[in-house]
Amino acid sequence: MNSQENTQWRESSFKAIIPFIVFVLFYFGFSLLTRDFSRVPMTVAFIISSATALILNHKEKLSKKIELFALGMGNKDIMIMCLIFILAGGFTATAKAVGGVEAAVAIAQQFIPAQFMVLGLFIISALISLAIGTSCGTIAAIVPIAVSISQSFGISPSVLLGATVGGAMFGDNMSLISDTKIAASRTQNVEIREEMFFNLKIITIPAILCLILYSLPIFSTGSVVFTQSAISIDSYIKAAPYVLLLILGISGINVMFLLLFGIILNTIIGLSYGMFDIFSAFVYIGEGTTSMANTIVVAMLAGGLLLMVRYNGGITYIIKETERWIKSKKTCEVGICFLVGIINLFTANNTVAIITSGSIAKELGEKYGLDSRRTASLLDTTSCCVQGMIPYGAQILIATSLAASISVSSFTIMKGLFYPLLMFFGLIFSIYRTKEE
Repeated sequence: MNSQENTQWRESSFKAIIPFIVFVLFYFGFSLLTRDFSRVPMTVAFIISSATALILNHKEKLSKKIELFALGMGNKDIMIMCLIFILAGGFTATAKAVGGVEAAVAIAQQFIPAQFMVLGLFIISALISLAIGTSCGTIAAIVPIAVSISQSFGISPSVLLGATVGGAMFGDNMSLISDTKIAASRTQNVEIREEMFFNLKIITIPAILCLILYSLPIFSTGSVVFTQSAISIDSYIKAAPYVLLLILGISGINVMFLLLFGIILNTIIGLSYGMFDIFSAFVYIGEGTTSMANTIVVAMLAGGLLLMVRYNGGITYIIKETERWIKSKKTCEVGICFLVGIINLFTANNTVAIITSGSIAKELGEKYGLDSRRTASLLDTTSCCVQGMIPYGAQILIATSLAASISVSSFTIMKGLFYPLLMFFGLIFSIYRTKEE
């Protein structure tokens, strides 16, 4: 068994999707029981469901099933995805080591009108997240600033934190090095920048509406000003790799080359300023790459599980059941959105939701003539919408924990979190405008 092309798939079977059901019951069930979605590691949930997949189909030798599972783990697209994750981790770590995040925040603050504090936090979070490719990292960096502003000037923490989280999710959804964008584009075999342009068609109007909302007089604060200081040339140099990554990525340069170039550039900057020596740079790069280990393991386990489910007829079963009400391009798009959305709802992890549903979405999209870039965009955008509208999502939980000093809950933050909801309506409108051929 050397490739998936040589594998003889079994007929449609409900039994084959039992591993998916086990995954949901195990992860979501224990998370609800403990009221903590961090208590059950995602890797453990995948190991349990993968073991279930290997136990099924007693007629097949265990050695053959393990070989098949390994073949899925080593899938070309999964491996390319993992390589990008590894390089993204190295880039993020080296950028952090040279102070790139702090420099980017300072530059963003310098150009935000002081009288629009809430709007400013949304824009700053969006820009930082767009540059570093992670909403969680951005929220961790900006929420303490939002908390300080709320305490000092009496601005509603709901609106301030909602703007911060919303901006971070906007940037993450559009970043070239976001794990969700990487996963969505690789599962559909499209270029990341092309998927990004399709995303723009969906999120442009929602983003503009969000900017308008946060600039309304009820949110603006004319008496509040940022504590600004002159930005030195050093800050622009430290933030330059982020800007170059974005510009060169949009121009069509391979993302893996870009990330490698970014790592080298960050290393040169750090060495030039004496911030670390070459061996410390190696340590930062190494730690950055290994920091993506959990995401890589999840991607590989998901690849093995999906191939096992497909081999036993599970993917065919899901597609057949879904096709009972899919009759056109529009209903196909709705089906893809529902699939990734429901998985995200139960796992509270948009990357896992995309990886898990990606192969099914690809087959549905090909059958009904959807552009692969459009399919990738639907996966990416839908998962981002759901992630922002569930109170137990990682982004909101991080913001809640960092804002413990002002006693806010997940639902308090969600009152001022407009962007995911607006994006959801943008997604519906986008599907409504889909033309049938």
